[in-house]
Amino acid sequence: MHISTNSMLQRVKNSVFSARVLLLLMCVSFAAISHHAYSQAVAARNGATTPHLRRITPIIPDANRFDPGKVFLENADVLVADEHRSTEYRVLRGNVRFRRGDMTLRCDSAYFYEASSSLDAFGHVVMNQADTMTVYCDRMHYFGDVEVAKLRRNVRVVNSSMTVTTDSLDYDMFNNVARYFSGGTVVDKSGTRITSNVARYEHDTKKVQFTSKVHMKNDKMELFTDILDYDMRTHIATIEDETKIVSLADGHTIYTSNGWYNMSSEEGTLYDRSTIKAKDGQTIVGDVVYYDRKNDKGQAQGNVVLTDEKAQRTLKGDVVDYDRKNGIGKARGNVVITDEKNKVILQGEVGYHNEKTKESYVTENALAREFSQKDTVYIHADTLRTITVDNEKRILIANKYVRFYRKDLQGVCDSAAVSEQDSILNLYRHAVVWSEGRQISGEEINVHVKDSVVDWATLPKPGMLIEHLGEEYYNQLSGRMMKASFENQELRQLDVSGDVEALFYPMENDSTYNKLVNANSAYLTINMKPKQEVEKIKMWPDVTGKVIPLFLAKRSDLRLEKFRWFDSIRPKEPGDVMVVSDEMRQIFGEAVSTRRTTVVR
Repeated sequence: MHISTNSMLQRVKNSVFSARVLLLLMCVSFAAISHHAYSQAVAARNGATTPHLRRITPIIPDANRFDPGKVFLENADVLVADEHRSTEYRVLRGNVRFRRGDMTLRCDSAYFYEASSSLDAFGHVVMNQADTMTVYCDRMHYFGDVEVAKLRRNVRVVNSSMTVTTDSLDYDMFNNVARYFSGGTVVDKSGTRITSNVARYEHDTKKVQFTSKVHMKNDKMELFTDILDYDMRTHIATIEDETKIVSLADGHTIYTSNGWYNMSSEEGTLYDRSTIKAKDGQTIVGDVVYYDRKNDKGQAQGNVVLTDEKAQRTLKGDVVDYDRKNGIGKARGNVVITDEKNKVILQGEVGYHNEKTKESYVTENALAREFSQKDTVYIHADTLRTITVDNEKRILIANKYVRFYRKDLQGVCDSAAVSEQDSILNLYRHAVVWSEGRQISGEEINVHVKDSVVDWATLPKPGMLIEHLGEEYYNQLSGRMMKASFENQELRQLDVSGDVEALFYPMENDSTYNKLVNANSAYLTINMKPKQEVEKIKMWPDVTGKVIPLFLAKRSDLRLEKFRWFDSIRPKEPGDVMVVSDEMRQIFGEAVSTRRTTVVR
């Protein structure tokens, strides 16, 4: 508040002074004083050592009392002037009231400093500004030359957007900026309550900057930080320091150091690897996080990690959209879904997870790593999906151009399913499985793994088994159904039924091969000794065929009609599963009689 007057009281002597001089001085000071007030002043001089002017009620017929550049005294019960005590200020007591433009000031008493247009106000200080703001305090010091008011003790500022309470507040009236620095509380019209050690408020923009031990709370959330900018009109908090935001409804917690958050709508955009953590242990972290608490949805961008601690599952990606209400997470770019509980990692460019249906999938350069056994299985397909059956049985499904690798087992097919509970790998359509020098192919192959090694394998549809002996020589066997049993990663028994065709090279006692056998029957059983030595071959009930010495065998005698050796499309190492060659695409484009994709036995 800037106080300006021609002269408050030029000089009042303790000795006799004329009424004409007093009237002239007061006219300069207040423009005019009523006749009653003048008589009181004359009466006060008889026997008085200090002049007292009672009931100071100036009448200003010509001056504009609303001039924003001047302050006018509108009322005071007592004026005390004592040049022996001080020539810098005059004392006003009782119902003191000033005006400056559209601002008024009331207090119990005041010191007025004429030279600097300043004052000290004491007791029940109330300052009003055009009905838009009211300030209360016990004491105020106003410096007119810089237009700064210092309010002390029981300070309260009230306007249409907020209420501020503190013990010390400085108010820059020229710039309409207030600042408290020894602790204070701000409550906005929505009921949001903010406490801090320091705050700076811009009256024109309705923006507040809080610093040092900032605590914000409303009926929806609670915030803790050391630096916070808050817009009283929009209820948007701008975050500039390490911040913790807690949802009171469900315990969701946000950790961030940069961004903005709307305290009313509970929406925000957060930067710099911000984290949102649910009470149940679900967490999302990203370079940029868009959060909608009301709808329980969010999107994160940049190295995003979505973690479910309870389910031991993590979803990562460049961009992640999360609908917590429906339990759905979607990811794009460098997607990684890790299921620690079920020992599966899914990778791809696009990912999806539904917490309620317990379903996840990845596509585009999709790769699954299943590490429940001793050796990790690497699986590639156009789409990889995991589902939960009966709330506990986890199944991995792969569709289109499936390729997998394990140290002792490799394969390709059009679609596959891996049951993690019973460790069965089901392959469908153009299925081919390799184990060392052996190849099994058919329209369906089922492989069982026990203690990290193959236990048995079945071909419920027509298939073929080929074993490479060396050079151009292969043992070959085909039939309508096959079952192979393994021990210590070696074949121990092979059972074939229906339209059995066999072409094999019996090993002589000197470990050489000098003939081939081509035989046909309805059933066949082969028993093997360690190191893959044939112990017994049984074919029944009727057997037809021929035995041909190798030196008489023609090239056409060395192959069954159905023989196909697919070693050129075999994955030789983990990285090979990601390579789908033109040859494989051509092979898979061949017409087949039956197609199955997701059936699990």
